[in-house]
Amino acid sequence: MSIGLVVAICLVAANLRTSLTGVGTLLPAIEHGSGLTASWGGLLSTLPLLTFAATSPLVARASHRFGSARLLVAALAALTVGTVVRSLPSVICLFAGTVILSAAIAFGNVLLPALIRRSVPPHRIQGVSALYITVMGVTAAVSSGISAPLSHTLPGSWHTALAWGLAFSVAAFFVWLPRVRGDRPQTGGGVTRSPVPWRSRLAWQVSMFMGLQSLAFYTAVAWLPSILIHHGTSSTTAGWMLFYYQLMSLASGSLLPLFTRGRRDQRRTAAGGSIMVAAGFVVLLSAPALSVVACTLLGLGGGVCLVLALTFQSQRAGSAGEVAALAGMAQSIGYLVAASGPLLLGILHDATNSWTLPLVVLVVLCVAMAGAGYGAGRDRQVRYSAP
Repeated sequence: MSIGLVVAICLVAANLRTSLTGVGTLLPAIEHGSGLTASWGGLLSTLPLLTFAATSPLVARASHRFGSARLLVAALAALTVGTVVRSLPSVICLFAGTVILSAAIAFGNVLLPALIRRSVPPHRIQGVSALYITVMGVTAAVSSGISAPLSHTLPGSWHTALAWGLAFSVAAFFVWLPRVRGDRPQTGGGVTRSPVPWRSRLAWQVSMFMGLQSLAFYTAVAWLPSILIHHGTSSTTAGWMLFYYQLMSLASGSLLPLFTRGRRDQRRTAAGGSIMVAAGFVVLLSAPALSVVACTLLGLGGGVCLVLALTFQSQRAGSAGEVAALAGMAQSIGYLVAASGPLLLGILHDATNSWTLPLVVLVVLCVAMAGAGYGAGRDRQVRYSAP
């Protein structure tokens, strides 16, 4: 395994959240500059998740037909185009560019782990996977922190700040372009297909836990800066608070395997992480001046829930085919559940002109996440039956 391959993988990882997490920081300026209501702002934050849900199932078939590396290069090109379109001074371009770049990211989300499994020696896969997840988290946090300052410094205000991630997409495109040579479509499959476990209670618990933790994360990324600004925080400080929240999430997610190694029953851990997220929203609701405390709780609990949500998809199934079936169900449902969060909060904020009801709803959903996590954390496997 070459250093060049590791760099290429990390460059792709740097593109998987960067263009999304900066939007929350810029959302108040986007709404003010374009005349969008909070509901439309929620839709803008929801579009990537809806696009993920619609696009992700297409990736495996397209990769089988065209080849993973070729498809990844095409996705990076589309990401570059979508980023440019989104930054143009037009509301139509804002939404159209968001759809284009989100579809490209959906392809990258699915293709990168597959390319790692194919290109990295088995004993290095875990280390490389941990590295790319870390890079993805760090660049996402940096994007949240610097987007507002860039909008105040660069000509073009938030339009230009939305496009700063071009540096990563262009670099990744040119690094992966030579790797297209020799890439061949896959002509066979050695994995037995398993039916999607729609009738399994455990599978639904895994899916709902995945969806609700994603809802909490993407809702925080979309609206946390707006909530803090509403309570008197400057846009720059709000952006750095979102940065801090994501660093806490990254730290807790990285440390969790050290504390849960060898433990397959994770009911208390999943429920505890969920309650910690709920507590963060309670602090944000009752004492918004303690935003550091709120972001610490949200980040620590959110990082734990993210790692567990991804782990359950492999631990709660047996064969590779069963894992694929459960993961497909969990992610398709998860993206749809998560997509409702930013949009719902925007609608509730428009209807009440306050963040109180939206935050109360988030607390209730986090309690529901604790219940789903407690069920999904049982040391059991999903039972599959033929359709």
